[in-house]
Amino acid sequence: MLEETSTSSRAAAGASPEDFFRSQTSVDSTGDSSTSATAQALHFSSGNPRIEEIRGVVHLYRDDVASSSAQLPVERKPLVCVLGVPNHMTYADFCQFCGSFIQHMLEMRIVRTEGLEDRYSILIRLDDQNSADSFYKHFNGKCFSSLEEESCHVFFTVDIQYTESIEHSQPSHASSMEQPSCPVCLERLDQDTGGILTTICNHSFHCSCISRWTDSSCPVCRYCQQQPEKSICYVCQTSENLWMCVLCGFVGCGRYKEGHAINHWKETQHCYSLELETQRVWDYAGDNYVHRLIQSKTDGKLVELNRHCVHNDDSHGDCTGYSDTHSDSEVEYIVNEYNELLTSQLENQKNYFESLLEEVEEDTKRESSRAVEKALSQNPKLLKLQAKLDKCMEEKRFLDDINDNLLRNQGIWEAKIVEAEEREKKFLKLRDEKIEELEEQLRIMMACLETENAEQQNTEQNLTTSNEHGNVLPLVAESSSKNSSGGPTKTTNRRKSKG
Repeated sequence: MLEETSTSSRAAAGASPEDFFRSQTSVDSTGDSSTSATAQALHFSSGNPRIEEIRGVVHLYRDDVASSSAQLPVERKPLVCVLGVPNHMTYADFCQFCGSFIQHMLEMRIVRTEGLEDRYSILIRLDDQNSADSFYKHFNGKCFSSLEEESCHVFFTVDIQYTESIEHSQPSHASSMEQPSCPVCLERLDQDTGGILTTICNHSFHCSCISRWTDSSCPVCRYCQQQPEKSICYVCQTSENLWMCVLCGFVGCGRYKEGHAINHWKETQHCYSLELETQRVWDYAGDNYVHRLIQSKTDGKLVELNRHCVHNDDSHGDCTGYSDTHSDSEVEYIVNEYNELLTSQLENQKNYFESLLEEVEEDTKRESSRAVEKALSQNPKLLKLQAKLDKCMEEKRFLDDINDNLLRNQGIWEAKIVEAEEREKKFLKLRDEKIEELEEQLRIMMACLETENAEQQNTEQNLTTSNEHGNVLPLVAESSSKNSSGGPTKTTNRRKSKG
C-alpha cells in the first residue's frame, strides 16, 4: 500500500510513515465511482526539502456531503484532517487550541498541502469514533482566536496514501539501528503513553513535550514551518545568483549578473556576504569563502566546518581536527583578530544605519512640510483657518507670558506680605514689653506717692495735736535742743521740703 521509506527517515522522524495514519481500507482514485463522488483528493508533502521529502494523497469527504444531511458520513473513520491552519500558529498554539482532546489523539502529522503556500494541514487519528465525532462538532467552524477571523476547517478522512519518498542526501548508517524515541524526554514513542506529533520535517515528539516548545521551528533541525518569501535583488529585481549582506541584510545579485552585491560592499565596506543558494559566506576583502558552519545533509543540523581530510593511497580519507594542527597561541591570535574584525564591522554598521536614519528623518520632515504647504495652498479655507490658528496661538503665547508675570508678581507680593507681618509681630511684641515696663514704673510711683501722703497726714495730725496742748511742745523742744542741737532744724527742713 505504501512505499518503504529510508532508514534515515525512521531514525529522524521516530517512526515511518506506514506507522502513521494507517487506513483500514485503501481507496483508489480511479476505482469506486460512488466513493469518488463523495470524496476529494488533496496532494500533500512533508519533510525538509533539503534532506528528504515525502509525498502523498489524502482523500477527504466532501464538505457538501456533511452539510447537506444532518448526519455525519456513514463510513467515516476516527481519522480527521484540519485543513488550512495559518502558519503563524506554532505547534504549541495548536495543542493549546485543541487541548481538551489531546488525551484522545493518538497521532498528529503536520503536512504541506498544494495550493496553500502560507498554511499547513494536520492529519489527526483519534482513539475512537465518538472522540472523532466530538472533535468535528466542537472545532469545525470555530475561530482559532478571538482576535482573528480565521476559522478551523475539519474534514473526515477516507484514506491516506503515501506515493513517493525523495531523498536528497545519503542515509545515515550510524543511526539506522536507533529505537524511535522523543528527542525532548528521550522516552520511547508509544501511543499508549501519549499522543505523538510529527512535525513538517518528519521529526516526532510527544504532544506534551512539543506543546512546551513555543517556537515555530523544529527543536531537532530548526527547520521552520514559516518559509520566507522568495528573495529578489533590491536593485534589479532578479531572483538568480543572489547574495545577502551578513551585516545589514541587503540582497543583491552576484558579479556574474549585475554585480549589485559587490557594489554594496564598495559603498558600505560590508565585506561579508551570504550566498543564498549554497549558504556559504564570501569575504570580499580576502576574496575567498570564510564560512565555518555548514548544514549537514544527513540530518539537517548545523555543524562546524573545522576538519581537513588527508587522502591516503588506499583512497580512504584521514580527517584530523583543525585545532590539533594549531598551537594555543595561534588559536588565541585568530580569536582576537576575529573579535577585532567583528567589532570594526559592527561599528561600521552602526554608523551606516545612523546615517540612513538621519537621512530618513530629514526626508520625512521635508516631505511633511511640503505636504502641509501644498495642502494649505490648494485650499483657501485652510489658509484662513491656519491664519486664525496662528493668531490664536500668538494670543495664547501672550496670555501665557502675562500669566507667568502675574505668577511671579504674586510670589513677590506674598513674600513682602509675609515680611510685613513679621515686622508687625515684632513691633507689637516690643510695644507690649514697653507697656508692661511703664505699668511697672507707674505702680512703683503710685506706691511712693501713697507712702508720702500717709507720712504727710501723720505730720499734720501731730501738728494739730501740739497746738491743742499749748506749750508742751516748746518745752519738749527746748529740752530736745539741749540734748541735740541740730534736731529741730532738720525736722523743720524736712517738713518744708515735704510741704
